[in-house]
Amino acid sequence: MNRRVVITGLGVCAPNGIGLDAFSNALKNGTSGIRFQPKLADLNFGCQIAGEPLVPSNLVNNYFTPLQLRGLNSSGIVYGVIAGIDAWKDASLSLASDTEADWDSGIIFGTGILGVDKFREAIHLIDAGDVRRLGSTSVIQTMASGISAYLGGIIGCGNQVTTNSSACTTGTEGVLMGYERIASGKAERMLVGSCSDSGPYVWGGFDAMRILPRKYNQNASKASRPMSASAAGFVPGSGAGALVLESLESASKRGAKIYAEVLGGAVNSGGQRNGGSITAPNSLAVQRCIVSAIENSGIEKSEIDVINGHLTATTKDTDEIANWSTALERRGEDFPYINSFKGAVGHCLAAAGSIECVASVLQIDQGNVFGTINCEDVHPEITQIIDVSRIPQKTFAYQPKIVAKASFGFGDVNACVIFSAFNN
Repeated sequence: MNRRVVITGLGVCAPNGIGLDAFSNALKNGTSGIRFQPKLADLNFGCQIAGEPLVPSNLVNNYFTPLQLRGLNSSGIVYGVIAGIDAWKDASLSLASDTEADWDSGIIFGTGILGVDKFREAIHLIDAGDVRRLGSTSVIQTMASGISAYLGGIIGCGNQVTTNSSACTTGTEGVLMGYERIASGKAERMLVGSCSDSGPYVWGGFDAMRILPRKYNQNASKASRPMSASAAGFVPGSGAGALVLESLESASKRGAKIYAEVLGGAVNSGGQRNGGSITAPNSLAVQRCIVSAIENSGIEKSEIDVINGHLTATTKDTDEIANWSTALERRGEDFPYINSFKGAVGHCLAAAGSIECVASVLQIDQGNVFGTINCEDVHPEITQIIDVSRIPQKTFAYQPKIVAKASFGFGDVNACVIFSAFNN
């Protein structure tokens, strides 16, 4: 079977907005969610800024029972449940009954590291010989699949419920995993997405690598500068994005709103060969992933209107543009529009792909292309490949027919998904 797969629900918990309206308005207006973090300054971080969702304390009561909230100390689970349940409700889907699971619905919700604060809390209690105070939820909050377990229980899914983890590629890879399950007839609906914890114990390793910007601590909103000549490193972020994927038959039968269609995609690895490493992509593998995604989707290279790149505001941005150009065989003014949302939200690590997939689909639904902020000085090596007009700095009205979204992660792993406007 090769059934058509559509997107019927979206949810997001991002540094610059929680919920679709707040998030899309922030992207339209170029509003940054990157802020100074006093806790990082107190711990002597070089980079003392980050993108962290501002979740009101009373908002979690809408998503968790009092019992679930007892001892809950995992920001990633909070972000993921907010985004996942919002997407499910946005698709006008109800929770399964208390007595019967929904056998046709499943979840693939990824993460990189989960419950790090809960794990730290547990270490202190264990080292103090007070293991009895750990509580009954320490395991589920610190196991990687804790997020899919929480969502699976709340929604009542009886199909595959699992968690994937592929560094910064996690969210985009999860979309393709859910797509393949529905396209092959193994499920009717899949809630897909990813989340990432906040805090110094997540971001500290990157600060130690000295790949985060250190000169913008007093000017946080200007720090993340994708494709810019003055880019000084990526700004760490966190949050969650979620999409409800559904077979076209199921969506049509219940009259669901359809945001867009997933045409296909591809995942691969560069094997940490030929210039690739555990922290850097193999350019040939990136190009092959893009080309394979296009071939799998049954489209031509010339049909892509918009690219949402990985584009983290590092020295690798120029390489990524070169890889897109080589893979698509397009240059100058013939190149698609390309943007990066990391100027507004930072690099949300395992949550990056899912948050950016939500934003990519919103462009199709709303008929616009979001601008890339902090890119007024496009890197000259990039302008030698593509015309500067293909990198919009402000949001403008445009109806994309086909959007390519890619993510490239530590471990030399790649994913590219192709979204299209829905046509009967």
